[in-house]
Amino acid sequence: MSSSQPLQDFKHHGRLHPPFHFVTFFFLIANLVAVIRHLVHHPGLWNTWLVVLSVGIFVPVFLIRVYALKVQDRVIRLEERLRLKELAPAEMRPKIAQLTEDQLIGLRFASDGEVVALAGQALAETLNRKQIKERIKTWRPDYWRV
Repeated sequence: MSSSQPLQDFKHHGRLHPPFHFVTFFFLIANLVAVIRHLVHHPGLWNTWLVVLSVGIFVPVFLIRVYALKVQDRVIRLEERLRLKELAPAEMRPKIAQLTEDQLIGLRFASDGEVVALAGQALAETLNRKQIKERIKTWRPDYWRV
C-alpha cells in the first residue's frame, strides 16, 4: 500500500476514477449538448441521426463499467470463499456456500480476525452488504478495485 492512498472505512471506501467518471462523462455530455444545439439551428435528418447516435454512445460506455464491476464481483466472490475456507473452523466451512454474492462482497473489507464471525452473523441474520460493512471494526482496505 502506498502512503499516498487515503485510509478506507465505511464512509470512505467508494472509488471514483477521474478519467472515467469525470472526463468521459464530460465529453459525452458536451457532445450531446453540441449536437442538440446543432440540430436546433440546422434541423434535418442527418443532424437528428447525430443526436440519436450521441445518446446511443452512452450505452456501450456505461456497459464497459458494468462489465468491469461484474468481473470484479466474481473475483471477490472467489477470493472471499477461499479466504473463509482458510480461516473458518471445519464446522463452518460447509456453510460458506450459503453466503450470497452480496454478502461475500460485503465481507471483503473485513479483517482476517473478524471475517469468520461476520460471515456467521451474515448467515444467521441475513445481512446485506451494507449491514456487513457497517459492522466491520478493523477495515481491510482494497486499493485494487475497479
